[in-house]
Amino acid sequence: MRITHIDYERLDLELTEPYTIAYETIDRATNFILYVSTDRGITGMGCAAPDMGVTGETAGEVELAIRTIISPTLLGESPLRYARLLESLRGRLKSSALAMVDMALHDIVAKLADVPLYQLLGGYRESIATSVTITILPMAETIAKAALYVEQGFGIIKVKGGLDVALDLARLKALRDKYPKLVLRFDGNQGYSLEEALRFVTSAQHLDVEILEQPTSVEDEELMGEVSMGGTLPVMADESLKTLKDAFRLTRHDFTDMINIKLQKVGGLTPGLHINSVALAAGNEVMVGCLDECGLGISAGLHFALSRPNVMYADLDGHLDFVTDPFGDLFFLEKGILRPNGVAGLGRV
Repeated sequence: MRITHIDYERLDLELTEPYTIAYETIDRATNFILYVSTDRGITGMGCAAPDMGVTGETAGEVELAIRTIISPTLLGESPLRYARLLESLRGRLKSSALAMVDMALHDIVAKLADVPLYQLLGGYRESIATSVTITILPMAETIAKAALYVEQGFGIIKVKGGLDVALDLARLKALRDKYPKLVLRFDGNQGYSLEEALRFVTSAQHLDVEILEQPTSVEDEELMGEVSMGGTLPVMADESLKTLKDAFRLTRHDFTDMINIKLQKVGGLTPGLHINSVALAAGNEVMVGCLDECGLGISAGLHFALSRPNVMYADLDGHLDFVTDPFGDLFFLEKGILRPNGVAGLGRV
């Protein structure tokens, strides 16, 4: 089997409403869809979601990379030698562009085997519950959003904050009082000082918060370790983790209890699986997260999450806020539970 043609499309996806996290406000996202065609009539698809703050790429850089690096490297090669192809691209591509190629090659291999990708990768489970995110909003809007999500059947809500510890705790308390059985997670997005993070941990334990994600800055990650050691609330690394070396360093020094693997951030399924193994060895459970990705990117994250027992959590809601999503049929979402559509590969022939 040989790769005979490379094509792509750019999707400029409008959000239904802008959202705010600790360090920026976002109103739209650009995704790229890569099509890798073979002489066997199989086409693999991959998604890139460049984000300068997370992946270090602009949309223009990804588009240029497709034409000048990805296409010349892949054309004429066998997709079955994906490890060699991906290694030849490592260091030449930034993370979301590399993830896009990685997804497309895995999609081809799973389609050749005629099985959904998660089964090819291990097939540990067939569905997983995802959280849905409430960004930094005033109290009334936070409660209104939660009511909407609960009505839709979601049982896990992740609240973003990091700007004001007292307000963050007040929002969580209001949610806990209104929904005693709701699973609550919190993402500080690097916004807290050590003192603020420890204050949050002390109070959040009484609110039954399940996970505290990246409370302190990546510039001083030792602080995250102090937060982890300072209470019983599990601390999850997100922005601090972009590479396999990051995973080794963070877990070796006990800076974190859990890690969040985002395929766009780490460079795809292949490094994601390696990072998951490091986490497993260190006794860290794993969440699979996402950026602002259409259904194709979310599908890849879902198949990854289903493949390994150590991936206990999912935060795969990045597609929900787009006005339109051309890949929303690759999986089913019912009452907060994600499951693939059963089609080979990532879900589209």
